[in-house]
Amino acid sequence: MDIVERFLNYTKFDTQSAEDSQTVPSTSKQLIFAEYLKKELEREGLDDVEMDEKGYIYATLKANIKEQVPTIGFISHYDTSPDCSGAGIKPQIVNNYDGSDILLSEGITMSPKKFPELLLHTGEDLIVTDGTTLLGADDKAGIAEIVQAMVYLQAHKDIKHGKIRIAFNPDEEIGMGAHHFDVERFGCKWAYTMDGGDVGELEFENFNAASAKISIKGISVHPGYAKGKMVNANALAAEFAKMLPEDETPETTEGYQGFYHLLGITSNIEQAKLSYIIRDHDRDRFDDRKRFIQRCAEQMNEKYGEGTVTAEVNDQYYNMKEKIEPDAMHVIDVVLKAMQEVGVSPKVRPIRGGTDGAQLSFKGLPCPNIFAGGINFHGPYEFVPVQSMEKAMQVIVKICQLVGGFND
Repeated sequence: MDIVERFLNYTKFDTQSAEDSQTVPSTSKQLIFAEYLKKELEREGLDDVEMDEKGYIYATLKANIKEQVPTIGFISHYDTSPDCSGAGIKPQIVNNYDGSDILLSEGITMSPKKFPELLLHTGEDLIVTDGTTLLGADDKAGIAEIVQAMVYLQAHKDIKHGKIRIAFNPDEEIGMGAHHFDVERFGCKWAYTMDGGDVGELEFENFNAASAKISIKGISVHPGYAKGKMVNANALAAEFAKMLPEDETPETTEGYQGFYHLLGITSNIEQAKLSYIIRDHDRDRFDDRKRFIQRCAEQMNEKYGEGTVTAEVNDQYYNMKEKIEPDAMHVIDVVLKAMQEVGVSPKVRPIRGGTDGAQLSFKGLPCPNIFAGGINFHGPYEFVPVQSMEKAMQVIVKICQLVGGFND
Protein backbone atom coordinates (compact mmCIF):
# COMPACT_ATOMS: atom_id res chain seq x y z
CA MET A 1 0.00 0.00 0.00
CA ASP A 2 1.44 3.38 -0.94
CA ILE A 3 1.03 6.58 1.04
CA VAL A 4 -1.81 7.88 -1.15
CA GLU A 5 -3.94 4.77 -0.77
CA ARG A 6 -3.27 4.76 2.95
CA PHE A 7 -4.35 8.38 3.34
CA LEU A 8 -7.45 7.94 1.18
CA ASN A 9 -8.49 4.97 3.32
CA TYR A 10 -8.24 7.16 6.40
CA THR A 11 -10.49 9.85 4.93
CA LYS A 12 -13.35 7.34 4.76
CA PHE A 13 -13.74 7.65 8.54
CA ASP A 14 -15.62 10.57 10.11
CA THR A 15 -13.53 11.46 13.16
CA GLN A 16 -14.81 14.95 13.92
CA SER A 17 -14.32 15.92 17.56
CA ALA A 18 -16.84 17.94 19.62
CA GLU A 19 -15.88 20.86 21.83
CA ASP A 20 -18.82 20.66 24.25
CA SER A 21 -18.53 16.93 24.91
CA GLN A 22 -17.63 15.62 28.37
CA THR A 23 -16.38 12.22 27.17
CA VAL A 24 -12.92 11.05 26.10
CA PRO A 25 -12.69 10.84 23.21
CA SER A 26 -15.22 13.58 22.65
CA THR A 27 -17.05 11.55 19.97
CA SER A 28 -17.48 7.78 19.88
CA LYS A 29 -16.92 7.68 16.11
CA GLN A 30 -13.26 8.48 16.70
CA LEU A 31 -12.89 5.07 18.36
CA ILE A 32 -14.09 3.34 15.19
CA PHE A 33 -11.13 4.73 13.30
CA ALA A 34 -8.80 4.09 16.23
CA GLU A 35 -9.70 0.40 16.16
CA TYR A 36 -9.03 0.30 12.41
CA LEU A 37 -5.70 2.03 12.89
CA LYS A 38 -4.64 -0.32 15.68
CA LYS A 39 -5.33 -3.35 13.46
CA GLU A 40 -3.46 -1.75 10.59
CA LEU A 41 -0.37 -1.26 12.75
CA GLU A 42 -0.54 -4.90 13.79
CA ARG A 43 -0.84 -5.99 10.15
CA GLU A 44 2.15 -3.87 9.22
CA GLY A 45 4.30 -5.68 11.77
CA LEU A 46 4.73 -3.03 14.46
CA ASP A 47 5.44 -4.27 17.98
CA ASP A 48 3.83 -3.40 21.31
CA VAL A 49 0.68 -2.15 19.58
CA GLU A 50 -1.83 -1.10 22.20
CA MET A 51 -4.83 1.18 22.55
CA ASP A 52 -6.11 2.39 25.90
CA GLU A 53 -9.75 2.92 26.82
CA LYS A 54 -9.60 6.58 25.77
CA GLY A 55 -8.43 5.79 22.25
CA TYR A 56 -4.72 6.58 22.60
CA ILE A 57 -2.67 4.26 20.40
CA TYR A 58 1.00 3.40 21.00
CA ALA A 59 3.33 1.17 18.98
CA THR A 60 7.02 0.39 18.52
CA LEU A 61 9.42 -0.15 15.67
CA LYS A 62 12.26 -2.10 17.24
CA ALA A 63 15.86 -0.99 16.82
CA ASN A 64 18.00 -2.77 14.26
CA ILE A 65 21.28 -1.75 15.88
CA LYS A 66 22.96 -2.81 19.12
CA GLU A 67 24.27 0.64 19.95
CA GLN A 68 22.43 2.57 22.65
CA VAL A 69 20.83 5.64 21.10
CA PRO A 70 17.91 7.80 22.26
CA THR A 71 14.40 6.43 21.78
CA ILE A 72 12.45 9.02 19.82
CA GLY A 73 8.81 9.21 18.78
CA PHE A 74 6.41 10.52 16.15
CA ILE A 75 2.86 11.61 16.99
CA SER A 76 -0.26 12.59 15.05
CA HIS A 77 -3.90 13.11 15.96
CA TYR A 78 -6.77 11.42 14.19
CA ASP A 79 -9.68 13.72 14.99
CA THR A 80 -10.78 16.37 12.52
CA SER A 81 -12.01 19.87 13.24
CA PRO A 82 -15.50 20.67 14.56
CA ASP A 83 -15.47 23.69 12.22
CA CYS A 84 -16.45 21.73 9.11
CA SER A 85 -18.09 18.39 8.40
CA GLY A 86 -15.84 15.35 8.13
CA ALA A 87 -18.62 12.97 7.07
CA GLY A 88 -18.82 11.51 3.59
CA ILE A 89 -15.53 12.99 2.40
CA LYS A 90 -15.09 12.58 -1.36
CA PRO A 91 -11.42 13.15 -2.11
CA GLN A 92 -10.24 13.76 -5.66
CA ILE A 93 -6.75 13.76 -7.14
CA VAL A 94 -5.74 16.52 -9.53
CA ASN A 95 -2.75 15.09 -11.36
CA ASN A 96 0.02 17.41 -12.56
CA TYR A 97 -1.80 20.56 -11.43
CA ASP A 98 -1.43 23.26 -14.11
CA GLY A 99 -2.14 26.39 -12.08
CA SER A 100 -5.71 26.91 -13.23
CA ASP A 101 -8.99 26.92 -11.29
CA ILE A 102 -9.99 23.54 -9.84
CA LEU A 103 -13.64 22.52 -10.18
CA LEU A 104 -14.38 20.68 -6.94
CA SER A 105 -18.03 20.02 -7.81
CA GLU A 106 -20.81 21.77 -9.66
CA GLY A 107 -20.74 25.44 -8.69
CA ILE A 108 -17.76 25.08 -6.32
CA THR A 109 -14.34 26.17 -7.59
CA MET A 110 -10.99 26.55 -5.88
CA SER A 111 -9.04 29.30 -7.60
CA PRO A 112 -5.41 30.42 -7.17
CA LYS A 113 -6.76 33.97 -7.23
CA LYS A 114 -8.23 33.35 -3.80
CA PHE A 115 -5.78 30.63 -2.75
CA PRO A 116 -2.42 31.69 -4.27
CA GLU A 117 -0.62 28.91 -2.37
CA LEU A 118 -1.93 26.58 -5.07
CA LEU A 119 0.61 28.05 -7.48
CA LEU A 120 3.47 26.85 -5.27
CA HIS A 121 2.43 23.32 -6.17
CA THR A 122 2.04 23.46 -9.93
CA GLY A 123 3.20 20.26 -11.56
CA GLU A 124 2.32 18.27 -8.44
CA ASP A 125 -0.56 15.90 -7.71
CA LEU A 126 -3.10 17.51 -5.38
CA ILE A 127 -5.64 15.67 -3.25
CA VAL A 128 -8.67 17.93 -2.86
CA THR A 129 -12.26 17.70 -1.60
CA ASP A 130 -15.54 18.00 -3.48
CA GLY A 131 -16.10 21.36 -1.79
CA THR A 132 -18.66 20.16 0.77
CA THR A 133 -16.43 18.79 3.56
CA LEU A 134 -12.94 19.20 4.87
CA LEU A 135 -10.32 16.71 3.65
CA GLY A 136 -8.81 15.52 6.92
CA ALA A 137 -5.16 16.03 6.00
CA ASP A 138 -5.08 17.65 9.44
CA ASP A 139 -3.92 15.25 10.64
CA LYS A 140 -4.52 12.00 8.79
CA ALA A 141 -1.77 13.01 6.39
CA GLY A 142 0.56 12.96 9.39
CA ILE A 143 -0.63 9.49 10.37
CA ALA A 144 -0.16 8.18 6.82
CA GLU A 145 3.36 9.61 6.73
CA ILE A 146 4.37 8.06 10.03
CA VAL A 147 2.95 4.64 9.22
CA GLN A 148 4.46 4.69 5.73
CA ALA A 149 7.84 5.62 7.19
CA MET A 150 7.70 2.68 9.59
CA VAL A 151 6.78 0.34 6.73
CA TYR A 152 9.63 1.75 4.66
CA LEU A 153 12.17 1.24 7.45
CA GLN A 154 11.06 -2.35 7.89
CA ALA A 155 11.49 -2.98 4.19
CA HIS A 156 14.93 -1.33 4.08
CA LYS A 157 16.99 -3.10 6.72
CA ASP A 158 20.12 -1.31 5.49
CA ILE A 159 18.83 1.91 7.10
CA LYS A 160 20.07 1.64 10.68
CA HIS A 161 18.01 3.14 13.48
CA GLY A 162 17.30 2.91 17.17
CA LYS A 163 13.99 2.17 18.84
CA ILE A 164 11.16 4.28 17.41
CA ARG A 165 7.86 4.88 19.15
CA ILE A 166 4.71 6.14 17.44
CA ALA A 167 1.45 7.37 18.93
CA PHE A 168 -1.92 8.53 17.62
CA ASN A 169 -4.50 10.33 19.71
CA PRO A 170 -8.01 11.85 19.64
CA ASP A 171 -9.28 15.35 20.37
CA GLU A 172 -6.33 17.55 19.38
CA GLU A 173 -8.66 19.91 17.54
CA ILE A 174 -10.44 20.80 20.78
CA GLY A 175 -7.22 21.26 22.74
CA MET A 176 -7.54 17.99 24.65
CA GLY A 177 -5.28 15.67 22.67
CA ALA A 178 -2.35 15.65 25.07
CA HIS A 179 -4.37 15.68 28.29
CA HIS A 180 -4.45 11.90 28.58
CA PHE A 181 -1.27 11.15 26.66
CA ASP A 182 0.88 8.80 28.75
CA VAL A 183 4.38 10.25 28.40
CA GLU A 184 5.87 7.63 30.70
CA ARG A 185 4.34 4.78 28.69
CA PHE A 186 5.56 6.40 25.48
CA GLY A 187 9.09 6.28 26.86
CA CYS A 188 10.90 8.69 24.55
CA LYS A 189 13.70 11.21 25.07
CA TRP A 190 11.94 13.49 22.62
CA ALA A 191 9.33 13.33 19.87
CA TYR A 192 7.86 15.17 16.90
CA THR A 193 4.27 15.89 15.99
CA MET A 194 3.65 15.55 12.25
CA ASP A 195 0.96 18.20 12.25
CA GLY A 196 2.33 21.21 10.40
CA GLY A 197 1.27 22.73 7.11
CA ASP A 198 3.13 23.24 3.84
CA VAL A 199 6.31 21.41 2.96
CA GLY A 200 9.36 22.50 4.96
CA GLU A 201 7.54 23.95 7.95
CA LEU A 202 9.25 23.39 11.30
CA GLU A 203 7.78 24.95 14.40
CA PHE A 204 8.89 25.12 18.00
CA GLU A 205 7.06 28.32 18.91
CA ASN A 206 3.31 28.39 19.33
CA PHE A 207 0.61 30.52 20.86
CA ASN A 208 -0.12 30.57 24.53
CA ALA A 209 -3.79 29.69 24.56
CA ALA A 210 -6.84 30.13 26.76
CA SER A 211 -10.58 29.78 26.37
CA ALA A 212 -13.09 32.32 27.65
CA LYS A 213 -16.74 31.51 28.29
CA ILE A 214 -18.87 34.62 28.81
CA SER A 215 -22.31 34.16 30.41
CA ILE A 216 -24.85 37.00 30.46
CA LYS A 217 -28.07 37.08 32.48
CA GLY A 218 -30.98 39.06 31.14
CA ILE A 219 -34.50 39.78 32.34
CA SER A 220 -37.40 38.99 30.05
CA VAL A 221 -40.46 41.22 30.21
CA HIS A 222 -43.26 41.67 27.68
CA PRO A 223 -41.90 44.29 25.27
CA GLY A 224 -45.02 46.38 25.63
CA TYR A 225 -44.29 46.88 29.33
CA ALA A 226 -40.49 46.57 29.32
CA LYS A 227 -39.35 50.12 30.03
CA GLY A 228 -37.00 50.19 33.00
CA LYS A 229 -37.42 46.45 33.55
CA MET A 230 -36.14 44.42 30.62
CA VAL A 231 -32.45 43.50 30.38
CA ASN A 232 -31.93 42.15 26.88
CA ALA A 233 -29.12 39.59 26.99
CA ASN A 234 -28.92 39.68 23.17
CA ALA A 235 -28.02 43.37 23.23
CA LEU A 236 -25.55 42.91 26.10
CA ALA A 237 -23.80 40.13 24.17
CA ALA A 238 -23.36 42.47 21.22
CA GLU A 239 -22.12 45.20 23.55
CA PHE A 240 -19.56 42.88 25.12
CA ALA A 241 -18.27 41.77 21.72
CA LYS A 242 -17.79 45.43 20.71
CA MET A 243 -15.62 46.05 23.77
CA LEU A 244 -12.83 43.88 22.34
CA PRO A 245 -10.37 45.50 19.91
CA GLU A 246 -11.55 45.18 16.32
CA ASP A 247 -7.97 45.05 15.04
CA GLU A 248 -6.99 42.12 17.29
CA THR A 249 -8.91 39.29 15.65
CA PRO A 250 -7.61 36.38 13.54
CA GLU A 251 -8.61 38.10 10.31
CA THR A 252 -6.61 41.25 11.14
CA THR A 253 -3.40 39.78 12.59
CA GLU A 254 -0.39 37.76 11.47
CA GLY A 255 3.05 36.57 12.60
CA TYR A 256 3.56 37.09 16.31
CA GLN A 257 0.42 39.22 16.75
CA GLY A 258 -2.08 37.78 19.19
CA PHE A 259 -5.87 37.96 19.06
CA TYR A 260 -9.29 37.41 20.58
CA HIS A 261 -11.44 35.08 18.48
CA LEU A 262 -15.19 34.88 18.92
CA LEU A 263 -16.10 31.26 18.21
CA GLY A 264 -19.82 31.55 18.71
CA ILE A 265 -22.82 33.20 20.36
CA THR A 266 -26.03 31.63 21.60
CA SER A 267 -28.56 34.03 23.01
CA ASN A 268 -32.12 35.04 23.75
CA ILE A 269 -33.66 37.72 25.97
CA GLU A 270 -32.92 35.93 29.25
CA GLN A 271 -29.43 34.62 28.66
CA ALA A 272 -26.51 34.74 26.28
CA LYS A 273 -23.25 32.86 26.01
CA LEU A 274 -20.18 33.93 24.07
CA SER A 275 -17.27 31.57 23.45
CA TYR A 276 -13.81 33.02 22.80
CA ILE A 277 -10.29 31.76 22.37
CA ILE A 278 -7.40 33.99 23.45
CA ARG A 279 -3.99 33.68 21.78
CA ASP A 280 -0.57 35.31 22.09
CA HIS A 281 3.02 34.14 21.69
CA ASP A 282 4.29 36.39 24.48
CA ARG A 283 3.37 35.14 27.98
CA ASP A 284 3.04 38.63 29.49
CA ARG A 285 0.77 39.87 26.69
CA PHE A 286 -1.19 36.62 26.97
CA ASP A 287 -1.79 37.28 30.67
CA ASP A 288 -2.80 40.87 29.85
CA ARG A 289 -5.39 39.59 27.38
CA LYS A 290 -6.96 37.31 29.97
CA ARG A 291 -7.13 40.15 32.46
CA PHE A 292 -8.71 42.42 29.83
CA ILE A 293 -11.53 39.93 29.28
CA GLN A 294 -12.19 39.91 33.03
CA ARG A 295 -12.15 43.72 33.15
CA CYS A 296 -14.72 43.88 30.35
CA ALA A 297 -17.01 41.65 32.41
CA GLU A 298 -16.45 43.84 35.49
CA GLN A 299 -17.30 46.99 33.53
CA MET A 300 -20.51 45.41 32.27
CA ASN A 301 -21.46 44.51 35.85
CA GLU A 302 -20.79 48.06 37.01
CA LYS A 303 -23.21 49.24 34.35
CA TYR A 304 -25.93 46.59 34.59
CA GLY A 305 -25.56 45.14 38.07
CA GLU A 306 -23.31 42.63 39.80
CA GLY A 307 -23.68 39.09 38.47
CA THR A 308 -25.06 40.13 35.08
CA VAL A 309 -21.89 39.02 33.29
CA THR A 310 -19.47 36.28 34.31
CA ALA A 311 -16.25 35.35 32.52
CA GLU A 312 -14.71 31.92 32.94
CA VAL A 313 -11.17 31.96 31.56
CA ASN A 314 -9.10 28.77 31.43
CA ASP A 315 -5.59 28.20 30.12
CA GLN A 316 -5.28 25.53 27.41
CA TYR A 317 -1.58 25.34 26.55
CA TYR A 318 1.60 27.41 26.51
CA ASN A 319 4.40 28.32 24.11
CA MET A 320 6.70 25.29 23.78
CA LYS A 321 9.61 27.65 23.06
CA GLU A 322 9.96 27.98 26.85
CA LYS A 323 10.87 24.28 27.00
CA ILE A 324 12.74 23.82 23.70
CA GLU A 325 15.14 26.76 23.65
CA PRO A 326 16.87 26.30 27.03
CA ASP A 327 18.27 22.78 26.54
CA ALA A 328 16.54 20.95 23.66
CA MET A 329 17.69 22.74 20.52
CA HIS A 330 19.48 19.55 19.43
CA VAL A 331 15.99 18.22 18.74
CA ILE A 332 15.56 21.01 16.17
CA ASP A 333 19.05 20.56 14.72
CA VAL A 334 18.26 16.94 13.83
CA VAL A 335 15.20 18.00 11.81
CA LEU A 336 17.05 20.78 10.02
CA LYS A 337 19.75 18.33 8.95
CA ALA A 338 17.19 15.71 7.93
CA MET A 339 15.27 18.21 5.79
CA GLN A 340 18.40 19.43 4.07
CA GLU A 341 19.54 15.88 3.29
CA VAL A 342 16.25 14.93 1.61
CA GLY A 343 16.06 18.16 -0.38
CA VAL A 344 13.57 20.14 1.67
CA SER A 345 14.19 23.81 2.41
CA PRO A 346 13.38 24.37 6.11
CA LYS A 347 10.87 27.09 6.97
CA VAL A 348 11.22 27.74 10.70
CA ARG A 349 8.29 29.83 11.83
CA PRO A 350 5.97 30.33 14.80
CA ILE A 351 2.68 28.43 14.79
CA ARG A 352 -0.36 30.67 14.78
CA GLY A 353 -2.10 27.96 16.71
CA GLY A 354 -0.98 25.02 18.80
CA THR A 355 -0.28 21.34 18.63
CA ASP A 356 -0.30 18.47 21.07
CA GLY A 357 3.46 18.97 21.12
CA ALA A 358 3.04 22.20 23.08
CA GLN A 359 1.34 20.45 25.99
CA LEU A 360 3.65 17.45 25.73
CA SER A 361 6.69 19.71 25.95
CA PHE A 362 5.38 21.00 29.27
CA LYS A 363 4.83 17.39 30.39
CA GLY A 364 8.54 16.71 29.97
CA LEU A 365 8.59 15.47 26.36
CA PRO A 366 10.22 18.03 24.02
CA CYS A 367 8.02 17.84 20.94
CA PRO A 368 8.36 20.35 18.07
CA ASN A 369 6.10 20.23 15.02
CA ILE A 370 7.02 19.13 11.49
CA PHE A 371 5.06 19.71 8.29
CA ALA A 372 2.49 17.13 7.20
CA GLY A 373 1.85 18.91 3.89
CA GLY A 374 -1.80 19.90 4.15
CA ILE A 375 -2.99 23.41 3.30
CA ASN A 376 -6.22 25.35 4.05
CA PHE A 377 -7.08 23.19 7.05
CA HIS A 378 -10.56 23.07 8.64
CA GLY A 379 -12.57 23.80 5.53
CA PRO A 380 -13.75 22.57 2.13
CA TYR A 381 -10.77 24.13 0.31
CA GLU A 382 -8.29 21.97 2.17
CA PHE A 383 -5.80 20.11 -0.02
CA VAL A 384 -2.56 18.17 0.27
CA PRO A 385 0.07 17.60 -2.44
CA VAL A 386 1.09 13.95 -2.74
CA GLN A 387 4.71 15.04 -3.14
CA SER A 388 4.57 16.90 0.19
CA MET A 389 3.38 13.78 2.00
CA GLU A 390 6.18 11.80 0.38
CA LYS A 391 8.74 14.39 1.49
CA ALA A 392 7.38 14.33 5.05
CA MET A 393 7.75 10.55 5.08
CA GLN A 394 11.35 10.88 3.86
CA VAL A 395 12.10 13.39 6.63
CA ILE A 396 10.83 10.91 9.25
CA VAL A 397 13.02 8.15 7.82
CA LYS A 398 16.06 10.42 7.76
CA ILE A 399 15.50 11.59 11.35
CA CYS A 400 15.41 7.97 12.48
CA GLN A 401 18.64 7.32 10.62
CA LEU A 402 20.40 10.40 11.99
CA VAL A 403 19.42 9.71 15.60
CA GLY A 404 20.65 6.15 15.08
CA GLY A 405 24.05 7.64 14.37
CA PHE A 406 24.17 6.57 10.75
CA ASN A 407 24.10 8.55 7.55
CA ASP A 408 24.58 7.91 3.85
